Amino acid sequence: METDCDLVLPCRDEAPALAALLPRVPAEFAVIVVDNGSRDDTAAVARGLGATVVHESVPGYDAAVHAGLEAATSDHVAFMDGDGSFDPDELLPLLEAVRSGRADLAVGRRRPVRAGVWPWHARAGNALIVSWLRRRIELPAHDIAPMRVARRSDLLALDVRDRRFGYPVELLQKATRAGWRFEEHDVSYHPRAEGTRSKVSGSVRGTLRTARDFAKVLA
Repeated sequence: METDCDLVLPCRDEAPALAALLPRVPAEFAVIVVDNGSRDDTAAVARGLGATVVHESVPGYDAAVHAGLEAATSDHVAFMDGDGSFDPDELLPLLEAVRSGRADLAVGRRRPVRAGVWPWHARAGNALIVSWLRRRIELPAHDIAPMRVARRSDLLALDVRDRRFGYPVELLQKATRAGWRFEEHDVSYHPRAEGTRSKVSGSVRGTLRTARDFAKVLA
């Protein structure tokens, strides 16, 4: 099946998650796994399951995301964490929103499937940043877009510069100011795959580091 959308999965040590996740990705998406310095067999698992693998040596979520965007060749690009916490089927309504022309950027709003999935410190930090953006620039979203779909050419023209962890915030800020049309959908937020650990929200320290990068973008 031909596809007009690449799915970028930034990954570091996500082999256990990819083994279960990649077979579930809808045929509408061509998968690009960006290996961001994994010490496990993330790349081998991804290749074995038919994904294109890109290596990004610069550490950081944002560097991996940008490497995936540059490697993409389809008209549309989707982004999702590769840790098994999201259902790839829920990307389909986001893709349709952009493909149909209703939206320039379609984003997911996390809805935890049970208590404890979203650590309190990560959830509080997300709420604070989003609330600030909604007040300051009238951001038409309620989450920092952990799942999102847009046209590749539009994303490249937006020229998001952050390469650590502030990328989603810079993207939302620039897209809002550029007058992009948003469409937001609720998406299920599941526990990470067993055998993986979050580099961002898995600890208070990781959340504080991410908050620091967000603050630099917002300054």
